[in-house]
Amino acid sequence: MAKALARAGVASRREVEKLIEAGRVALNGKLVTTPATKVEPGDILTVDGAVVNEAEPTRLFRYHKPVGLVTTHKDPKGRPTVFEALPPGLPRLISVGRLDLNSEGLLLLTNDGELARALELPATGVVRRYRVRARGRITQERLDRLKDGITVEGVRYGSIDARIDKVKDGSQGANIWISVTLTEGKNREIRRVFKALDLHVSRLIRLSYGPFALGTLESGQVEEVGPRVIREQLSELIAPENLPKGDRPQWVNKAAPGAGRRAGSKAPSPASARAATVETPAEPPRKKAYKPGWAKPKLAPKPHTPKRKAPAKPGPAVVGPTRAARQPTGGPRRRG
Repeated sequence: MAKALARAGVASRREVEKLIEAGRVALNGKLVTTPATKVEPGDILTVDGAVVNEAEPTRLFRYHKPVGLVTTHKDPKGRPTVFEALPPGLPRLISVGRLDLNSEGLLLLTNDGELARALELPATGVVRRYRVRARGRITQERLDRLKDGITVEGVRYGSIDARIDKVKDGSQGANIWISVTLTEGKNREIRRVFKALDLHVSRLIRLSYGPFALGTLESGQVEEVGPRVIREQLSELIAPENLPKGDRPQWVNKAAPGAGRRAGSKAPSPASARAATVETPAEPPRKKAYKPGWAKPKLAPKPHTPKRKAPAKPGPAVVGPTRAARQPTGGPRRRG
């Protein structure tokens, strides 16, 4: 019962249990007293007398979580949450894992609790990649030891691949950018492990979660993953009856840059643009019509530019025959 109502987007499993305890849930007209009640196909579920719709297919969203939001639906301390910051029009979603208040980057959101659980389990081996800025001093050799795992305050953490990208020395220590790859993802794992290495994390960005990357999502922007991508990448983790159909996502954030293009699409390349031009040739330009009696405007004459003669090539001077040599022979010329 709890699973069915949560899958239908009514509430989380814990909230469903509270609804059942309050006597607000009925199955085929009878009040439900335990969340362990089994639901069969064709059963009618109601909450406060309203019929609960059937669960929709699995949907998945990429969200660029900014710093300052808590990854929860309700925060006892009244801090702003991720789900309060989401744009309107989205279904009821849950997060795949969490990012703490001061962390940012990719956060996956889904309407399928079973999928979220499968992606979070260490046994699934889903790879998470992060970029971390930390203050302190450390060597690559010491970071390489994290591949064998580490125990911090009685908690055992699995293999962590950490590589130094950039180091900038300062008077109070060094700012180090480190690329981190792990598959476990325990609560505040990177911050606690780095603290044990005398590294203070000042910025933590999740770049990818499994096959899904942060990409060019701007801070606070959300984008739905297309059904075809879900089928190609996650079919082994989703029940066949919950697999989405079609190719295009249902939701598009019209206020986001590039809205109107489906998730993961790219702008057309110059080659495809040229191909479209060839398939649909443009119409020839039409001549401008003039009223009867009007003279067509004459084009202004092009300015005349005199051609310059090419300079003579340098060479030996040629001397012509003298006047005496040009006189004919046979005596003096007669004057007429």
